[in-house]
Order: sequence, then structure tokens, then C-alpha cells
Amino acid sequence: MRILKLVMMLGLGAMVSACASVDTATRNARFEPEPPGFVQVLPSITVGEINVMVPETLKVSERNSYLPGGDIVWRGDAAGNRHEQVKAIFDTAFTQGTETLEGVVNVGLDVRVERFHALTQKARYTTGGIHSITFAIRIRDLATGAVIGEPRSIKADLDGFGGQKAIEAESIGLTQKVRITQHLAEVIRQELGGVGGFQNPKLGFMQTLNNI
Repeated sequence: MRILKLVMMLGLGAMVSACASVDTATRNARFEPEPPGFVQVLPSITVGEINVMVPETLKVSERNSYLPGGDIVWRGDAAGNRHEQVKAIFDTAFTQGTETLEGVVNVGLDVRVERFHALTQKARYTTGGIHSITFAIRIRDLATGAVIGEPRSIKADLDGFGGQKAIEAESIGLTQKVRITQHLAEVIRQELGGVGGFQNPKLGFMQTLNNI
């Protein structure tokens, strides 16, 4: 694995004329994923409560390199508390994504952000990259307190625009924040409203490098 990552980093260096030193990242204990082939079928639900947690143990990186380390990389808001900014994005996105659900069982969502790695300024205005996002979710019946189904760790990556494409997107209001919020709203909509839930897209080499 270390050799694979070295090879990929060398490849990235050739593409973007070398990166700065890489920060380390911390990781919280994750929910165990379902076994291969597992399909979770949820009851018809309405979401009455959303609790988003962004652990303070997640390391923030403000390094302006192509692929900085850290668990949280976010430049779509002014400098400030990045944990709170990420929480606000999830709060907005999940509220939007669940407001059309009108099922029988009233549930609460417990959400724990595990990774929120958007683009730095350098990547945004040159090569682009991947918005690498992972969160864990648990669903509770608000009437009984019982957990519904299995807790699930969800990877929700999104292609990050770069260069002229990023500039054009921003000119029509599609900032990183808008695109990620819309994306996460659709992710939770699919996760709660469809059989099998959200399936992370395959976005190629940069996605693989981000997730090692």
C-alpha cells in the first residue's frame, strides 16, 4: 500500500509540478460497512430530526497545496471555524434532501462527518480534483428510540471543477459550496428513498489517490 501511494504521488507530481509536504490526517472509529452484496431496505419514513456532528478530532488543513493532508479541507467560506462551517453545509443539505420524504415512520438521523476534503485555491484554479466526502449515518425511530437498519458509512465524492471550468461555474453561482450542498442533498435523498441507497461514483485516478 505504501508503495502504491508513492507511485501515485509521483504521478501526481508529474501532472502538477510537485506538491508541498503532506499533512497527516486523523480518523475516528468508523461504522463497520455492510458485507458485499448487502442491500438495505428502509421503511417509508419522514425525517423529523437531524443531528450532525463534526468531531473536533478531525484535523483541519489550511495548506494551499494540490493535495494537502488533513480530514477537513475547506475554502468555500471565509477563514473561520471549519468544523462549524462543514456542519452548516450538512445541516442545510440534509434538510433540503429530506424535506420531500412523507413516509409513515418518523425518524431521526444521527450523522457523523468523517472526511470533508474539498479543493484548495491552488487546485481550484488549475487542475481541479475531487471533493472527497465521507460520513456515517444512523437512523432512529423517534417514537421508540429503536435503531432502524444498520448504521452505514457513506462515501459521497464529487468531481471538483478546476481552471476555466471553475471560473465559468462560479460566474453562474455554482460555487464549491452550492455544488457540494446540492450534491449532499441528492446523496441523502437517494440513501433514504431508494433501494440500496447511494452508490459512490467512480471518478478515476484522482479519486483513488484522495482515498488512500
